[in-house]
Amino acid sequence: MTRAARIWAGGLIALAMLAADQASKYWILEILRLPDRGSVAVLPGLNFTMVWNYGITFGLLRSESAWAGVALTAIALAVVAALAVWLWRAERLLVALALGAVAGGAIGNVIDRARFGAVVDFIHAHAMGWSWYVFNVADAAIVCGVAALVLDGMRYPKSDRATPHSDTGTTNPGKLAVRGQDK
Repeated sequence: MTRAARIWAGGLIALAMLAADQASKYWILEILRLPDRGSVAVLPGLNFTMVWNYGITFGLLRSESAWAGVALTAIALAVVAALAVWLWRAERLLVALALGAVAGGAIGNVIDRARFGAVVDFIHAHAMGWSWYVFNVADAAIVCGVAALVLDGMRYPKSDRATPHSDTGTTNPGKLAVRGQDK
């Protein structure tokens, strides 16, 4: 697969995750009106529960300060910029798709922070007295994307990856270039 195809694929996943995230939040806020209802049972073990998240994923670094929101937004945008550079350099489709999922999720949460001053979280899984953090589609995209990147890193450790070598011009360590061919 060409670099351009990988970049397009990653970009399309980012747009799809962003669209799914924003559409779900629109439905939660405007159609279901979850802020007025608090919590709605969907299935055994799954509720829609309204939470305004003033922190990062899973409510970490929580602060209702406007400056904290600006700082978190700036950090998220810097991360998205770094992900775009990484996407440009991605050598495998899985990496491009994972980066797109993380970027799309991050942008979805940045939009919330800009619109509301907090992130809209509403998916609440629970069972047998155990309760997970309330999250959203963007958070799920970020977590799944990061998990895919970790699995890719385990499958292709850095020491096993083909990297360019300036002294030989080859992409395979241990091989010498002779008249433009590897031997």
